[in-house]
Amino acid sequence: MSAVATYERARGAFQARSDKDKGKATTRDVRNLANLGDSASTSRVLNLAAIALVSSHEKDYIARPFFRDKQLNRAILIKHTLRANERDLFTRTRRTATKIVMPFDPNDLRLGGRSVLVSQVGFEAFCRTQFGIGDVNSHIDVQVLRLLDQLPSLDPFLVREHLSRHGFKPGTCYLNISANDIQRMIGFANSEIEQLVRTAFGSVMVGGASIKLAGKILSNELDQELWPLRQTLRMTDEEFSEGIFSWRGFLYFKWRLTELQDEMRRVLQGLGGYQPMGQMDDAVRDYLKEVKPRLGRRIAKAINEVGRTLGVYDRAYHALIHGQNPGPFRQFLLDGPKLFFELGETIGILGHISSFWAYRMTGAAASQRLMPVEYADVLMDFDDSLMILGPDEED
Repeated sequence: MSAVATYERARGAFQARSDKDKGKATTRDVRNLANLGDSASTSRVLNLAAIALVSSHEKDYIARPFFRDKQLNRAILIKHTLRANERDLFTRTRRTATKIVMPFDPNDLRLGGRSVLVSQVGFEAFCRTQFGIGDVNSHIDVQVLRLLDQLPSLDPFLVREHLSRHGFKPGTCYLNISANDIQRMIGFANSEIEQLVRTAFGSVMVGGASIKLAGKILSNELDQELWPLRQTLRMTDEEFSEGIFSWRGFLYFKWRLTELQDEMRRVLQGLGGYQPMGQMDDAVRDYLKEVKPRLGRRIAKAINEVGRTLGVYDRAYHALIHGQNPGPFRQFLLDGPKLFFELGETIGILGHISSFWAYRMTGAAASQRLMPVEYADVLMDFDDSLMILGPDEED
């Protein structure tokens, strides 16, 4: 019997022992939705309530809604890590889910709201009652929700490409980088675009004005100050709008890669040193011995593949800056979103591993060490997630 199969038997025994804890409420069940405002991560939260407050009068918001149902179009979607007492809400094993939160008052998120997890037991009944949907499975909004649930993250570039492949194209006002992430990546973006700004605007624009333009690119403020950039790239107004969205995506993915390299280094160091609490049977010990080096290989492979994909962007950008040839970069920006699914899926999976490790295995939570079977369960989730990206050379 393989280490994985033997481990699964031990895991089942542990699950039976832990069933008695299900249904117990914790303080984490009561969340302050206001914390999902400016501090929210782009990849974890799609805050349609906040977008409605800012953009509900825009033509694009009205003409191309994210959801047809007005109530759902003001919801907050969250990539949620399931707690132990939530896993039986699903008919198959999973560790993360897409949570829909319907705020009682979008203007005051401190009041909370109703919530449901996409595809949980009772999801269809919730949709019929809450949204007045008859045939749930054929309804457009439910189809969009299920598509979002397939994704490892809610980063806007991955979401846009995935929905587009299935015929859904919500307005660009729904798909932006969060204010918190813009603040964190503004310096990185400025260093990336500074040479192009010098080419398009002259040396007078480099410095503080360059940072201002970087902010406009990241937040989709396509006003007259960016016209020289459009002329440099030789784009029409429509091409420029699409091109800036694409460029913003690659800047975001490059920034996330730099962060993930450090985050994954901490995960790998943690894998080498973490000691679960309590007695460990042979099945779990064998599984941990097998899975930890495999995780290291798969994480390294994923990081390298993201780097190679972003290298295509770097070469096109280099041709523009050093060769004074806007053609390759212009075409790359127009074709680039085809790479968003691959990039977003890989970065989303790595981000899930990183965020869960930081949340559960470090800081204050680290003082409550996992039992061996619990620890093996976490690593199996990581391993299954990375398997989606393909086997490593030794599999």
